[in-house]
Order: sequence, then C-alpha cells, then structure tokens
Amino acid sequence: MPSNTGMPVSLEFFPPKTPEGAEKLRGVRQQLYVLEPEFCSVTFGAGGSTQEGTFNTVREILAEGVSAASHFSCVGATKETVRTQLATLKGMGVQRLVALRGDLPSGYGAGGEFQYASDLVAFIRAETGDDFSIEVAAYPEVHPQAKSPASDLQAFAAKVKAGANSAITQYFYNADAYFRFQDELDALGITVPVVPGIMPITSSTQLMRFSDACGAEIPRWIRLRLQSFGDDTASIKAFGLDVVTDLCEQLRAGGAPAIHFYTMNQSAPTLALCRNLGYLS
Repeated sequence: MPSNTGMPVSLEFFPPKTPEGAEKLRGVRQQLYVLEPEFCSVTFGAGGSTQEGTFNTVREILAEGVSAASHFSCVGATKETVRTQLATLKGMGVQRLVALRGDLPSGYGAGGEFQYASDLVAFIRAETGDDFSIEVAAYPEVHPQAKSPASDLQAFAAKVKAGANSAITQYFYNADAYFRFQDELDALGITVPVVPGIMPITSSTQLMRFSDACGAEIPRWIRLRLQSFGDDTASIKAFGLDVVTDLCEQLRAGGAPAIHFYTMNQSAPTLALCRNLGYLS
C-alpha cells in the first residue's frame, strides 16, 4: 500500500479468453502494481467455466510477487471437485479465496452438493482449517434473489458463522446503502471487515447492462446524466470519475476498511480514481 493512502487497496481481474488478452492483462497489472495492492482476485465463470484461465492468471500474479485470491464458486460442484481444487490452489501458494455460490450457466439446473455459499465456506474450513483467508460477497442493496432484506442479512451472517474472514461488496453508487448495511451488521454483532467494491464508470451502456444483470442500483440522477451524454465518451468518463471519486471519499471518511476495485482488466480508470484520491502523485 502506498504510504499516503491510509487504507489498503485490492484489485479484481477476470481471466482473459485469448493469448492477446493475457498479454494485455500482464501490462495492465504492471501498471496497477504501483498501488501496492493487498491482493488481486481473479473471477470464475458461471459454473466454474473459466477455472483453467482463473488458475493460470492466479499463478502469474503470484509469480509477479503479489498476493492472489482465486474466486471459487460452488454451483454444480461436488465435494470431490472442490477438494481437488483446494489442493491445487494450496500447492500453488494461494492463501486467500473468494468463496461464492456463483452463477448458474444458462440452461443449467441447480445441481451440485452445495446449495449456498455458506455451505462452501463451512466445507473449506472443515477440509483446510485456517490454511486460507476466506472472503465472501456482501450486498448492501440486497441480493437480487433474496426473499427479503432480513433473509439476505441472515444469509450473510451464515457465511460469517461458517468461517468467512471478511467480505467484498457488490458495487454500488449510494454510500448510504453501505453504511446502513454496516449498521445492521453491527446490530447483529458481526464484526468482520466489509470492503466496498468499486466499479469505475467508463461506459453508460456497459454499466446499465451489468447493473440490470446483478441488481446493483444506478441512482436516477446518475442514470439520467449518463443518458444525456449520448455517445460523448469523454463526458461520460469525466462525470463517472467525479461521481466515483466522491463515493470513495465518503466511504473513506466513514471508516471503510479498504477499497476493492473492479478493474474490468483496464488500468486507466482505476489509476485515475486513485490519483484523485491522493493515492498517487
């Protein structure tokens, strides 16, 4: 962590699909390592479809001297496949996992031996003790498939009880949602660090598509301004940088323990944010 930041930073990447993408991501990582990230996480496709690419990217990050966390989803998984993957990751030197239920591939039934992320966390703990630090997902704006806000909170509590060390949130643009979520956890006596996940705004169409898919709310005033810019990419990026910088400043002032950037395998948006926040000169 650069000494002037005052809070740790972590970064998320997705496994590239082509050799060209892998080469580009190597350059992106080198540019972002100036932030001295606490760790870099690598996502897992629906049903574990990118497992090989995920593990290969994790290997590269470790070889670059940076702590790497593998995403780990349990949809469609069996205890045997999870056991094998845990052994592989441990052998690679991975010490941190992001344990998720994961998305179902299209046309795929529920399947597998794990129904919830809390089942996966409990299994990892039973199998490996304290070999891994386990991150889980948190939803300040409520998981899109939750029956109610209260049941979503209970699902999060179950993950912590099963052995999660900390959490990373779905991205959001309303700091109040994060602070309210923290208050609710405090009331339940849940003290694990909950790190806000931050999505830079660089494209309005991409952001709308992502947000509709994952249930993250784009406040109306942000949505309307983005729409008003049309195809003016420069204005979208400048406005997005202002909005997300302000969000990060609110989170930092309110005592968030760290920031996790969803980089989308690009360096410029995250570096611009960190410059605005005084993390870089």
